[in-house]
Amino acid sequence: MSKDGVNTSRRTFLIGLTSAVGAVGAVGVAVPFVKSWLPSARAENAGAPVQIDISKLEPGQRVVREWRGQPVWVVRRTPEMLSGLEKLAAGNVLADPESENTNQQPGYAQNAHRSIKPEVLVLIGTCTHLGCSPTYNPQPTVQLEQGGFFCPCHGSMFDFAGRVYRSVPAPTNLVVPPHSYLSDAVIIIGSEEGETA
Repeated sequence: MSKDGVNTSRRTFLIGLTSAVGAVGAVGVAVPFVKSWLPSARAENAGAPVQIDISKLEPGQRVVREWRGQPVWVVRRTPEMLSGLEKLAAGNVLADPESENTNQQPGYAQNAHRSIKPEVLVLIGTCTHLGCSPTYNPQPTVQLEQGGFFCPCHGSMFDFAGRVYRSVPAPTNLVVPPHSYLSDAVIIIGSEEGETA
């Protein structure tokens, strides 16, 4: 005790204890605040790569999966579908037959069939006009003589490489997402860690 009657050791202890409790409280408030800046597990999973097993996908069939909130189509094209691509490219019916808009596909898919392997097509299944989901027409129809994808909302048409026809509302080809092959039977969408050639 000091000569004026104040217990300094008790005062020091109380100041230290109050400071420690205040620091713990500040950390207790800061941790949830900082954690709120991090993406949720759901958000992280939404952007995560998606694996698709195509071992049972028959020629002419399509499988649909979701990646980043968008439908991803994987189509195993038949020889007839592939030969139809050549016929359409030779005609003057496609707006971008050579896929010159490099924002629509990765470099390894900027070819006549817009894919790594000619028989397997991978596309984001939303129309480039207003984001509708075109229908898959594996057989020729009134609108699509060679078959392909038709958007019933506004009439946009795409061939079996996702290339847009001329004079339709859609301004560009369907988007080919980044993807690669982990094996002959497994494609990974959203990652190029596997084979892209």
